[in-house]
Amino acid sequence: MILSIDSSGLTASVALIDKENDIAIAEYTVNLKKTHSETLLPMIDAIYGITGLEKKDTEAVAVAAGPGSFTGLRIGGAAAKGIASALNIPVIPVPTVDGLAANCFGYGGYICPIMDARRGQTYTGIYKNEGTELKTVMEQCAVSMEEVISRLTKYETEVLFLGDGVPVFKDILDEKLTVDHIYAPAGMNRQSAVSVGRLGAKLYREGQYVSAADFAPEYLRQSQAERELQEGVNGR
Repeated sequence: MILSIDSSGLTASVALIDKENDIAIAEYTVNLKKTHSETLLPMIDAIYGITGLEKKDTEAVAVAAGPGSFTGLRIGGAAAKGIASALNIPVIPVPTVDGLAANCFGYGGYICPIMDARRGQTYTGIYKNEGTELKTVMEQCAVSMEEVISRLTKYETEVLFLGDGVPVFKDILDEKLTVDHIYAPAGMNRQSAVSVGRLGAKLYREGQYVSAADFAPEYLRQSQAERELQEGVNGR
């Protein structure tokens, strides 16, 4: 059994995954503007409590490792490290954007998750389903929406967008993107710990995991505080 956690955005999501049978045993997802520090640990306790499963039977903790909200990643990472350390089990880092794309199993066009990275940028990647496998066309990165549009226009294939960047960038996409595109509906357009857990189970079988002590989030760029500090130093 794998515990999976995603607190990389506004959505907080936790799940228990039966990795042997590819079954989601339980999922608890909240999409509210609440601090994840208030909700995440009670949510984890709740899914163990309602299922009657024991934490000691958990084999690994899969966590959305970034990019995303710096605060959210730190909270999710701290929870994953704490639980994994207490149980002496590994942490499975799952790229956040890959986890979002995995929501769209079976879709035939290109999948483009977009998260609002502020300052006119998005955390994104480009993916395509090939059979039962999610293939990465462009690895997750932080880029401008103009660059995303330029890249997708070359493919000339329908694109499915999802993520919290959709409300932010929808107007520019509808105006400038010339290829057919659609937007994922509720239920698949935000972070899901089940998707993170599914990818995490695959990575676990492949031996792609780390110790609790060695896990660290992947931010892709500096935090606002770090940028302001650097700008202040350079401006002197």
